[in-house]
Amino acid sequence: MAADALPYPLRLQGSGIVLREWQPDDLEDLVTMLDEPAIARWTPMPSPFDIEAGLAYLKRAQTGRLSGRRIQLAITVDGGEPLGEMLLFGVTGDRREAELGYLVGARHRRRGLATAALTLLSGYACGTLGLGRLLLRIDPCNTASTSVARRCGYRLTGEPPIAQAGPYGPTSLDTWEYVEGLPGPRRQRLRNVAARRYGRRP
Repeated sequence: MAADALPYPLRLQGSGIVLREWQPDDLEDLVTMLDEPAIARWTPMPSPFDIEAGLAYLKRAQTGRLSGRRIQLAITVDGGEPLGEMLLFGVTGDRREAELGYLVGARHRRRGLATAALTLLSGYACGTLGLGRLLLRIDPCNTASTSVARRCGYRLTGEPPIAQAGPYGPTSLDTWEYVEGLPGPRRQRLRNVAARRYGRRP
């Protein structure tokens, strides 16, 4: 692994959750979690998501982790059953910027898991990894995901939307930036952009 590769293996714990590496034994839970139209609607996941898709997904995850190109961890409460996933990818060569993503299975939503996981990995990325700019890309119609982003300290950047194709049609992704640790004027500018789109929020 290259000296500047992302750390592997990795286990992060805090806020009542554990983020851990995917394992081959997770296949059945992974397929159950990702074979859902609501996930396919907002992500480039294949749909339907079957055993073959699950095997390919776990293989790509392992390859990406071993090469140090991304962080891809299962969201759990105790290190056991995977309830969702957190990703960090697209790290620039100077380690100044990266993109994050998250999802939670249908049976496990409305428990604060995505908020806890995004908070945990964002803090690790800024603190331990020293990444300067963390981004999310979210379709504005995905209100559950935008609510998580706001709760975790992300704000709209005002950058042009990014088109993305998916099995349920195209989506248009807004860019959100983590504002923790940003200089005051830039932090306020991002808050103002978000306020124009969603209204004033605390």
